[in-house]
Amino acid sequence: MAQVQRMSRLMVKTLRDDPADAETLSHKLLVRAGYVRRNAAGIWSWLPLGKRVLENVARVVREEMDAIGAQEVLLPAVLPKEPYEATGRWEEYGAELFRLKDRKGADYLLGPTHEEIFTQLVKDQCTSYKDLPVILYQIQTKYRDEARPRSGILRGREFQMKDSYSFDTSDEGLAESYALHREAYVKIFERLGLQHKIVSAVSGAMGGSASEEFLAPAAAGEDTFVYCPSCDYAANTEAVTFALAPVESADHGPVEELDTPDTPTIETLAEHLGVPASATLKNLLVKVDGEIVAVGVPGDREVDLGKLGDHLAPASVELVTAEDFVDRPDLVRGYVGPQGLDKVRYIADPRVAPGTAWVTGANKPDTHAKNVVAGRDFEVDEYLDVVVVEEGDPCPKCATGLKLDRAIEIGHIFQLGRKYADAFQLDVLGQNGKPVRVTMGSYGIGVSRAVAALAEQTADDKGLCWPREIAPADVHVVAAGKALQTELALDVAEQLGAAGLRVLVDDRAGVSPGVKFTDAELIGVPTILVAGRRSGEGVVELKDRRTGEREELPVAEAVARLRG
Repeated sequence: MAQVQRMSRLMVKTLRDDPADAETLSHKLLVRAGYVRRNAAGIWSWLPLGKRVLENVARVVREEMDAIGAQEVLLPAVLPKEPYEATGRWEEYGAELFRLKDRKGADYLLGPTHEEIFTQLVKDQCTSYKDLPVILYQIQTKYRDEARPRSGILRGREFQMKDSYSFDTSDEGLAESYALHREAYVKIFERLGLQHKIVSAVSGAMGGSASEEFLAPAAAGEDTFVYCPSCDYAANTEAVTFALAPVESADHGPVEELDTPDTPTIETLAEHLGVPASATLKNLLVKVDGEIVAVGVPGDREVDLGKLGDHLAPASVELVTAEDFVDRPDLVRGYVGPQGLDKVRYIADPRVAPGTAWVTGANKPDTHAKNVVAGRDFEVDEYLDVVVVEEGDPCPKCATGLKLDRAIEIGHIFQLGRKYADAFQLDVLGQNGKPVRVTMGSYGIGVSRAVAALAEQTADDKGLCWPREIAPADVHVVAAGKALQTELALDVAEQLGAAGLRVLVDDRAGVSPGVKFTDAELIGVPTILVAGRRSGEGVVELKDRRTGEREELPVAEAVARLRG
């Protein structure tokens, strides 16, 4: 790549107005500044400036992965169905998986992640404990059939990702590989200039045990996380847990049925009885692999279906419909209570602890019951933390009220354990001559997503404002005027390029200085050098894009300063 790029020869078209369909700041600015172009919903082209930024992010990721001894490979994106059937993920991924058939009718998929394929690779290449541990990684395009692609490159149907996988012969070795990745990720995001939080997470379809997300706080984020202002606790909302707390014994009196016509919702019931919603018990009916299950939570809380799904995975979870009540006279829509539900599995949030008393449905039309006590009048088959987390909920570590914030997921690390090794019988010969089942870790970074996250965090009201490490150039030279300014700008650009700096020089003829200055701020290179009104004196202006600070210097001094 040339050290000096003339804008007169660069394929870039900046826009004054935001795209009509753009919702997030990064979407607006990356399109307006000519970094990306939309081809279809969730499918984007990376233009020259954008490709430079994308490659700079990939370079930082690659350097830090190499530093922990990881080895880079490149696996195919078109993958056979059979390995994903072996692990169950052909079905678990559902509609998000791009599936295709070849001309002979054989099933394939476009890879969303590559655990199966890396496991097969190591099974083929590694046969002894002496071959391990090993960490392999690739930087590759991944595919997911998003139902609603949006927010530009933040949520697309194809995206660039670094995925790496560790293979060890012991759980202790896996913990070491996990720690290596965690440390490498911190270095990567610090070098990229990304503000980030490390939070506890759930593993989802990936499987495994320990899991953490790296989140970049941003208003455009689609992930909600909690953090404690008093201690170091932070977690994805789906990973927050509420412990089952003991309840002081009390005499609540016998169950008493209440006439409550036209009160099928918590709101109408609480208003009718003059009680707070928190005194009522909400019973949500769902189908788990087709079987109706009741989920009980306090009436002032909502069931987090994502949390519930994670707890019950790989089973499918869906809400019941009106048709599901037709053959179930024991289930009275709007008036379901846990007492007497003999044929229904009952799951409850830990807040529905033994000894707590509730107002809930009486399993009769237009009728509720009060003094329904958990452990006395009904039994809970399984306690699961399934409520939507709210600001002020107690911190699991110190009980301080939690805070909520939004963020973009930029990385995720998993201790997978032996799920995939078991599926493919990945064993190596141990030191004692006996087979040892390999244990794995999986680690992802959204490379293209990191570009959007950086744009969200660093942009200002004038445009993009890249950290120097990943900017498309080190210096943006602007020729603000006629032939003399252009000649000086090109000369300075060549001097800077010869010194090893990456230079973007705006030498476009017929473009006004005002447009050039606006474009320089929109494009967001960290240092802007202007050859303007004092060019005849050999004086240029240096401007810091982030702070706006300006300084006039002789050319030689400006070049020396930028060379460092």
